[in-house]
Amino acid sequence: MASRKTSIPLALPFLLAVFSEFLLLEAVIINSSRGETNVACIEVERNALLKFRDGLKDPSGRLSSWVGIDYCCKWQGVDCNNGTGHVIKLDLRNPYQSNSTLDYEADESAFHLSSLVGQISHSLLDLKHLNYLDLSSNDFQANPIPNFFGSFESGLIPDSIGNLGNLRYLVLSDNAISGSIPPSIGKLLFLEELDLSRNGMNGTIPESIGQLKELLALKLDWNSWKGTVSEIHFMGLMKLEYFSSNLSPATNNSLVFDITSDWIPPFSLKLISIGNCILSQTFPAWLGTQKELSHIILRNVGISDTIPESLEIISTAWVPPSPLSFSTSHGWSMADLSFNRFEGPLPLWYNLTYLLLRNNLFSGPIPSNIGGELSSLRVLAVSGNLLNGSIPSSLSKLKYSRVIDLSNNHLSGKIPSHWNDIKLLGIVDLSKNRLYGDSNLQNCTRLYSLDLGNNKFSGETPKWIRERMSSLKQLRLRGNMLTGNIPRQLCWLSDLRILDLALNNLSGSIPPCLGHLSALNSATLLDASPDDLYSGYYWEEMDLVVKGKEKEFHRILSIIPHGITNLSTLGTLNLSRNQLTGTIPENIGAMQGMASITLLSHLNLSHNLLSGPIPTTNQFQTFNDPSMYEGKLGLCGPPLSTQCSTPNEDHKDEEDEKEDDEDGWEMSWFFTSMGLGFPVGFWAVCGTLALKKSWTHAYFQFVGEAKDRLYVFIAVNVGCFKRKMKRNGGAHG
Repeated sequence: MASRKTSIPLALPFLLAVFSEFLLLEAVIINSSRGETNVACIEVERNALLKFRDGLKDPSGRLSSWVGIDYCCKWQGVDCNNGTGHVIKLDLRNPYQSNSTLDYEADESAFHLSSLVGQISHSLLDLKHLNYLDLSSNDFQANPIPNFFGSFESGLIPDSIGNLGNLRYLVLSDNAISGSIPPSIGKLLFLEELDLSRNGMNGTIPESIGQLKELLALKLDWNSWKGTVSEIHFMGLMKLEYFSSNLSPATNNSLVFDITSDWIPPFSLKLISIGNCILSQTFPAWLGTQKELSHIILRNVGISDTIPESLEIISTAWVPPSPLSFSTSHGWSMADLSFNRFEGPLPLWYNLTYLLLRNNLFSGPIPSNIGGELSSLRVLAVSGNLLNGSIPSSLSKLKYSRVIDLSNNHLSGKIPSHWNDIKLLGIVDLSKNRLYGDSNLQNCTRLYSLDLGNNKFSGETPKWIRERMSSLKQLRLRGNMLTGNIPRQLCWLSDLRILDLALNNLSGSIPPCLGHLSALNSATLLDASPDDLYSGYYWEEMDLVVKGKEKEFHRILSIIPHGITNLSTLGTLNLSRNQLTGTIPENIGAMQGMASITLLSHLNLSHNLLSGPIPTTNQFQTFNDPSMYEGKLGLCGPPLSTQCSTPNEDHKDEEDEKEDDEDGWEMSWFFTSMGLGFPVGFWAVCGTLALKKSWTHAYFQFVGEAKDRLYVFIAVNVGCFKRKMKRNGGAHG
């Protein structure tokens, strides 16, 4: 017993030494994984980086630190192993962040100025210890992915190709890369993330991708893939958590998923996103086996089916393995099944954060308990379905909602009064339903887009909009039964960019102050804040129109105010089906936005009472569709067949006759004044000299002295000129 007690103190120094060595080793490992290093570069790797740099154009000078012969590990975008000095990470993604305060062209110009331009050099093969390569959001001039990427494998590789066996992250998104994925991509056996999204790539997806057993994330979005994807493509992807293949809409669903109904995937997905492909006519059974899904996006994939009960969507704090670039917000979940033909009642998944089921065939009422089941919902977008009944009052429990879009359904009744409690709402779209009554949105003071168009709302346009919704950027109340004048309070909505009051029973005049809306002078597009939305995922597909009314009435709206020409960047002008009178303002064609076909692309002045010639300046010359001016017997000139020549010529003849009469009258007075003026002037001077002797002597004395001075001046200058000519002649002789 005593010997056991004495052995403990003797063992303590040994244990402390082992523990200290362990801590020291851990510190070395942690420190070596950081990019902070003072070790010199490996010469071969430094030369490889310099050769890569020499093949690029760098207009913003991002690679200006890539100089010198030592310490390339301190160059921007380069990380090295602190112990060995080998380059392990190359992060050259474009750092530019889009600036919403700039117009599109300025923003694009700034983006390209920050881009690296050129080709991906083969010299990267000399970075044999590279495990992270990010070249995203640059411009590699529509070049294909180099075949040498297929040589990034471990094992015996020919020296001429090299050995990059540690590559784990390959991110080439947002470039101008073209071509197809080389089959040799399957040799990158240690790859954990492959991101080829948002390029110009095409061709088929090689089956060799299924050999990437370490792959966690596969992102193939926004390319033009074609062909077939089968379970062979996923056969070896044991660790796959993130798969996305949202094609460009222009591909016309050229990519087809041909997966057998009894297939059981070897992976457990957290996120799947497929769009504009042919996935299946029925809901894929293999998706029902994925029990850890928190994000499912299946947009326009050709499904005509009901949603199976086996589909589960969970809301968990999924933290992707660092440092993967595909990390998403934690603790929220999403379902987007838009643009398919799903049927049945509206599905609910408990605690969902984003629910987008637009343009399907869901029918029946909105579940009365939707507010309780989806209390964390931030975006609810179920437009373009067959939903009926009233809007449930439980929606007022969606305290965190930023977007509610119930448009284009068969909903009826009133907007629940408790909607005033949803104070974070930014976008409300209830258009194309059968709603009536009060809007009950006075307390939604953060609204920047309100669309109640094509319903049965009546009464006057709410004047409280100015005080309660001062941040509005879009207001659409078209196609209702609103009466009264257009309130001048709308002129005080300084951020308003789109105003649509068409197809109502409005009367009176268009307030001239609408032409001075400051936001309409500077922008025409509705910007959705990425802070409020899912990184801009949800956006509105809106009609851009301006002021007016549809239904005829006896009280006539006034002429188009000249102040409307102050809307310098107006993109769409729709004043159709009103009772507007007068002429089209001539200087409307001089609007800055109308001078560019890319800004003003729509013009509709049909069915009014306008008269006179159609302006021919600037942008008006490009609008050659006569339907834009239908229903106006008083307008003339191109593109209408009615010519303005006859009335103009008659008017001109009248003016010419008037001008001739005026000219004849003026000429008569001119000659009469000449006839009277000459004798009066002559005798006024000469008569005075004849009668006044002293003035006569003074006058002739002045004339004589002036004559003498002139004679002396001429004689002196002529003499000087002769002497000068004589000297010049003697010099030449």
